[in-house]
Amino acid sequence: MRYTELPSGEHVPVLGLGTWHMGERPEKRQDERDALLSAVDNGMTLIDTAEMYGDGAAEELIGQALGGRRTDAFIVSKVLPHHATRRGTVAACENSLRRLATDYIDMYLLHWPGAVPLEETLEAFDALLRAGKIRYWGVSNFDTADMEELLALRGGTAVAANQVLYNLARRGIEFDLLPWCRRRTLPVMAYSPLEQGRLLGDPELLRLAAEYAATPAQIALRWVLRDDATIALPKAGTPGHVRELQSALDLPLSPRDLAALDRVFPPPERKVPLEMI
Repeated sequence: MRYTELPSGEHVPVLGLGTWHMGERPEKRQDERDALLSAVDNGMTLIDTAEMYGDGAAEELIGQALGGRRTDAFIVSKVLPHHATRRGTVAACENSLRRLATDYIDMYLLHWPGAVPLEETLEAFDALLRAGKIRYWGVSNFDTADMEELLALRGGTAVAANQVLYNLARRGIEFDLLPWCRRRTLPVMAYSPLEQGRLLGDPELLRLAAEYAATPAQIALRWVLRDDATIALPKAGTPGHVRELQSALDLPLSPRDLAALDRVFPPPERKVPLEMI
């Protein structure tokens, strides 16, 4: 496993496991629990979730799956913007802790910017830090201007990560947001790095997959992981899928391969609004 560094100096894996839409179908529950344990066993110890995912079902799945292995995982969860008042953030965190069957969350994110003043959310994050309920806090779906606003606030420089949509088909953050985060050594977490599977029939991905005896998902994921400053959070609902994604780290994509992908999925030439799904 490869690692990247949080602003605190703590190392976390560059490849984690996303849980959007997990925990919602009883017939898939055992496979999903096994997938979570397989991820931890294979070094994908960063598990990403949110109170929104299945109205808490994903958090409950994680809590049940990890059981006595809580300390083996680095759990990231999120508070919804309309819950992100001083009291609402604390209450939402307490509910997430209960569902996760733990007494702390490793990193707690504001899911996206909302109507609640950021100052309130930061005060709540600080209270949760002091109480030991969270270890770090960060944000999600924050564009460059949002990040500038955040850092101008009291306590804003304590932000530990920004989680955004990023994959071959969604490269807009490369114009300004990604360089902005790089200059501040702030990790970017890429959600939906496989564009929910919609990328996988692309002819260039299929060509490279055949060349490397790999799958298109592995090629697309390896592209996101072409440096050690981005954390990718693909979803995997079975142990076999987990192992497939973990193996993407071993692919030796060359500069020529990356240039070929640039021709099909060109980088942005101008600022575009931050995309979300």
